[in-house]
Amino acid sequence: MSRFTHLHVHSHYSLLSALPKIPDLVSTAKKMNMTALALTDHGSMYGAIEFYKECKKAGIKPIIGADMFIAPRTRHDKQSGIDSRRTRLVLLAKNEQGYKNLITLVTKGFLEGFYYKPRIDKELLETYHEGLIAVSTAFSGETTLALQTNDFPRAEATIEWYKKLFGSDFYLEVTHHPDIEGHNELMKKTVELSRKTHTPIVASGNVFYLKPEDKIAQRTLMLVSTGGGESIDRSALEEAGDFSFISEEQALEYFKDLPDAIENTQKIADTCTVELKLGQWVFPDYKVESGKSYDDELKDIVYRGLTRRNVTGTDDVKNRIEYELKVIRDKGYAPYFLVVGDLLKFAHENHILTTIRGSVAGSLVTYLAGITNVNPLEYNLPFERFLNPERPSAPDIDMDYADNRRDEMIDYARRKYGTNNVAQIGTFGTMMARGAVRDVSRALGFDYAIGDTISKMIPMGSQGFPMTIEHALDIVPELKKAYDTNADTKKIIDMAKKIEGCARHISVHAAGVVISPKPLTEFVPLQFDSKGENKIITQFDMHGVEDAGLLKFDFLGIKNLSILSDAVRLVKKIEDIDVDIENVNITDKKTFDMLAKGETVGLFQLNGSGMTRYLKELKPTTIHDINAMVALYRPGPMESIPQYIERKQDPSKVKYLDPRMKNILERSYGVITYQDDVMMIAIKLGGYSWLEADKLRKAMGKKIPKEMEEQKGKLREGLLKNGMTQKKADELWALIEPFAAYGFNKAHAASYGRVAYQTAYMKANFPAIYMSAVLTADSGDVEKIAEIITECKRMNIPVLPPSVNESFAGFTVVKGEKTHNPQPTTDKEKDIPRDKIRFGLTTIKNFGEGIANAIIEERARGGAFTSLADFLERIHDKNLNKKSLEALIKSGSMDEFGNRSQMLGNIEALLAYNKERAQESKDQDSLFGLMTDTATIPTLRLAPVPEVTPTEKLAWEKELLGLYISGHPLDKYRAVIEKRGVTIASIKEKAAKEKEATGDIKEFPVTIAGIIEDVRPVMTKKNEAMCFVKLADLTGSIDVVVFPKVLAQNRNSILVEKCLVIKGKVNERNGELSLIIDSLMPLA
Repeated sequence: MSRFTHLHVHSHYSLLSALPKIPDLVSTAKKMNMTALALTDHGSMYGAIEFYKECKKAGIKPIIGADMFIAPRTRHDKQSGIDSRRTRLVLLAKNEQGYKNLITLVTKGFLEGFYYKPRIDKELLETYHEGLIAVSTAFSGETTLALQTNDFPRAEATIEWYKKLFGSDFYLEVTHHPDIEGHNELMKKTVELSRKTHTPIVASGNVFYLKPEDKIAQRTLMLVSTGGGESIDRSALEEAGDFSFISEEQALEYFKDLPDAIENTQKIADTCTVELKLGQWVFPDYKVESGKSYDDELKDIVYRGLTRRNVTGTDDVKNRIEYELKVIRDKGYAPYFLVVGDLLKFAHENHILTTIRGSVAGSLVTYLAGITNVNPLEYNLPFERFLNPERPSAPDIDMDYADNRRDEMIDYARRKYGTNNVAQIGTFGTMMARGAVRDVSRALGFDYAIGDTISKMIPMGSQGFPMTIEHALDIVPELKKAYDTNADTKKIIDMAKKIEGCARHISVHAAGVVISPKPLTEFVPLQFDSKGENKIITQFDMHGVEDAGLLKFDFLGIKNLSILSDAVRLVKKIEDIDVDIENVNITDKKTFDMLAKGETVGLFQLNGSGMTRYLKELKPTTIHDINAMVALYRPGPMESIPQYIERKQDPSKVKYLDPRMKNILERSYGVITYQDDVMMIAIKLGGYSWLEADKLRKAMGKKIPKEMEEQKGKLREGLLKNGMTQKKADELWALIEPFAAYGFNKAHAASYGRVAYQTAYMKANFPAIYMSAVLTADSGDVEKIAEIITECKRMNIPVLPPSVNESFAGFTVVKGEKTHNPQPTTDKEKDIPRDKIRFGLTTIKNFGEGIANAIIEERARGGAFTSLADFLERIHDKNLNKKSLEALIKSGSMDEFGNRSQMLGNIEALLAYNKERAQESKDQDSLFGLMTDTATIPTLRLAPVPEVTPTEKLAWEKELLGLYISGHPLDKYRAVIEKRGVTIASIKEKAAKEKEATGDIKEFPVTIAGIIEDVRPVMTKKNEAMCFVKLADLTGSIDVVVFPKVLAQNRNSILVEKCLVIKGKVNERNGELSLIIDSLMPLA
C-alpha cells in the first residue's frame, strides 16, 4: 500500500487552468503504485463520474472533491473590488452524505454565489458540512492569507471556526515549493500554527500538470483563457513553481521532517469511502390518473391507438404488440415511454410539429402510442434494432420539435415534473486541432496570419472522427514540411498538441434534457449556462448523467419543422385550406415530378448539388426511394447510389448474392442500403444474435481496424457455417465494408425521409407560401436568403422589397392578381394568379419589432396607408424616429408614396410633420401652412431633391436588407457574364462533381466576373499585406485569396462594391473551396 495520496489534484475540467486529462491522471497514479487519488477541480464536479469510473477500472480508490472558492462576506455580496477577493477550501467527500452535500454546495456556488467564480460562504458550509473533509489550502486558504500578513489572531480564529464545524476533519495544507519566494517561510508559520492549535496538517502537491516539462503548456493554457492578454507575463512562463504530479518518493523526501503530513494523506484516503451506484435508472414521477400500473396504462394507450391510427388488429399485429410490451415490461421501461408519450401529446395538442429520430421508429408500440409517426409494419422496420431482450443499454427516444417552439416543450416539462427536477444537459467544448493551433499562436504572441495559416493546413475531421494534430502531420505533407523546417511552426504545433483535447468551456447540449423524480441535486451538480442565458444545465455531460441514473430525453430543435409548421399555418390563413401534414398523400404526382426535375432548394435532406443530380437520375416514385436516398447519400454508402438507380430503372438487373437476402433487400432492389440490412444479414445468414449484430454495428461505426478484422472473421465463420461459400462470403464483406462509420439506421431514414417528403409536398403544392416560410426561417443568413431568392426567381415568384402596406413582420406572401401566361401548358394556365413574396418589416436592419408591429396594427385597424401624409398622420409610435424612417425609405418600404431621394432629403420635415400631427387637435391650425394644401385634409409637400443613382439605391438595399433586391450592380454586365458561361454556381458544381467522383478536387483555372462584397486584410509573417475577399455574382459567392504581390499591383481595385474580372485558380484546402487570384481587371 502506498504511503502518500494526492488529495489536491486538478484536471483539464478546471477549465483553462490545468492540463491533465482524467485517464492520464489515473494511469500516472497507477504507474506510481498509488492506491488512492483525489480529484479537486476548481469549484466544480465536471469530471467526477469519469474520474470515479476510471479509478475503479484501474483498481484505485477514487476520492471525489472540489477546490472551492469561499466568498469574503456572503455569497450574495457582489461588490467590485471587495467580493472578488475570495479564498480557497478543498472539500473531500467521506461518504454518500458528503457526496450529496458536495453536489449541493457546488450547485449553490454557481446558482447563488457566482461572481467571476462560483463561490460558497460560511452559511452554506454550516448547513452542508456533514460527510465532508475540509483542507485549508496552502496558497489561498483563509488561514494562509492571515499568516501572510502575520495576522496570527485572525488565523487562529479562522481555525477555531472551521474546527468547530468540521472537528477532526479539518486540515491545514502544506506544500513544497521552494522555488516560489516566501513559500518556505509561509509553510513554517503554517506548521507552527498547526502545532499551537492542535490542527492536523496534510501534505499536498497541488497538481496542475503531470510532468515538470508540461509547465509551459499549462501556463500557455492559462494565457488562452485571457485571450493572450497581459494578465500573465509571457516572460515568466518558466518561472512559476512546479505543480506537477510528484511521486511518493518525492513526497517522502519533500516532507521528511513532517511525517504526520504524509500519514494524514493516507488517513484521509482511508476515511473517504464513497461508493456510487452507477447505471441504476430512475424515471420521472409520472402520475397515472387511472391508478393503473405503468405497464397496464401503456398497454391501454397502445390498444386505443389501433383505432386512432386506423390499424387493423390482426393476430400478427397483436402478437407484435404483446412481444414489444413484454420486452418493455421486463426491462421496466414503461414509465419512460409514458413520459415521452405525455410530452408528445402536449406537442400535438398545441400544434407543435414533431418527428422522432432513430431506431425507435421500429416500434409498433410507440407508433400506436402516438410517439412515432412511421408505421413500422409498412416500412418493415425491426423493433429489435431499438430494443431487444439482450440489449443492456436503456432506450433512447430522440424527439425533434419545431425549433422556434422547443423552449415551450422544456417549459412544459418543468411545469409537469417540477422546476427543480428538470435541466438541460451540459456539454464540453474542447480544444480541437485547428482551434488549439490558433489559440496557442495567439497566446504566445504570434501574428494572426501565422496561426491561421498553420490551422488551415489541418484537415477537418469527419462526423464522429475529429481530426488530431498528430494525424494531420501524418497525412498532410505541407504541414509536416512546415513543422520540420520552421521553428515557429514547430513551437506552435508542439504546444498545441499538449493542450489539444482539453476542455475549454461548458455549454448547453443541443438536445439533451434530464427529468428526475426528485430534485436533480440528489443526482447531479447544476449551474447556469456559461453564455449567460440563465438556462440551468448539468455539470455532468450526457454520459455522466446517464451513469448517475438519469435517462436523457432528447429535445432537438429542427428548423425544417418550423418551416413546415409555418407553411401549414400560412396555407390556412391565405388559402383557407387545412393541410394535415402528418397524413399528406405520399403518392402525390406533383411532388415526385418536382423532385425528378431536381427542384430541391429549400427542402430537408434532399438539397445540394450532388443529391439533386442523383434525384434527377433516379426519378423517385415512392417514399421508399426518398428514404433510400437519405440513407445512401453519405461517404461509403454513396458508392451504391448508381447501382440503386440502375436497378430501379431496369428491374431485370436486380440480383441477390444469396437468395435468403431477398426478404431483406427487396425494397432496395438488392442493394445494401441501411445499417439494419447489415445487421439482418448477420442474423439471418450469419447466425448472429441481436446483441452480436449490435456489436457488429458498433464496430463498424468506430472504424477501428482491429475490431473490424475481428468482426470480419466472426461473420465469415457464421456465413460459412450457415451454407455460404468462401467466395461469396468475401464478396458480401466487400459490400458491407463501405458502410463502416456512415451506414444509416433504417428507422431514422424512414423518419427523416418522411419529413423530407413533407417539405417537398408543401413546396410542390404551395410554392410561394412554402418559400416564404423558408425565407423567414433563414432571416439573417444573407447567403441562404440569396440562394432562396434565386430559386424563387426560377420558380417565377417575384421577391420584392418590404412595403408598409403589404409586409408583415417576416417574409410575406401577397396574393397576386390574374396575369396572362404567354406560354401555357394547359388552358387553366392561360390566366394564373401570380403570388409574390415581400421582405418583412423586421428583416430591415435598424428597424425594431416595436415600430414594425405598430405599423402592422394600424394598417389592420384603419386600412392601407393612402399616402405619405396619411402614414405620418396615423403612426404615432415613439420608435418612428430618424433612424427607423430612414430605414423604411432606403429599403424601398415606402416606394409607393414617392421617390426615395426626395423622401430622404426631406426627412427632418417628415419627422416634424409626424410630430405636429400627433400633437395637434383636429380643429387646430397646422403650423405647416407652407407645406400643406388648404383642403380639409392637408397634403404634405416635399421640397425637390436631386435623384440618386440606381447604384446608390442598390447600395441602400444591400445595407439594410443584406441583398440587392430591385436590381443588381452586375445587371448591366449580364450579357457579358452570360456569354462567358462561367459563374460561381458552375464553379462550385464542377468542384462538387469532381470531389464526388474522385474524393478530391484538383486545382483548375477559371476566369470569372463578380462584385467584391467584403475585404479582410491580414499581414504575413514577412509583414506584407494580403487579404481575403468575398466575391459574388448573380448565382452565389466564393472566398478569394489575394496574395501580397497581386494586392500591391491592384490595391485601388480591391475595394468593396468594385466589379471585377478575375483570373485565378480554384482549389480546396481543408474542405473549403477558394479562388486564388493571379490577375484582375475592372469589369467593363
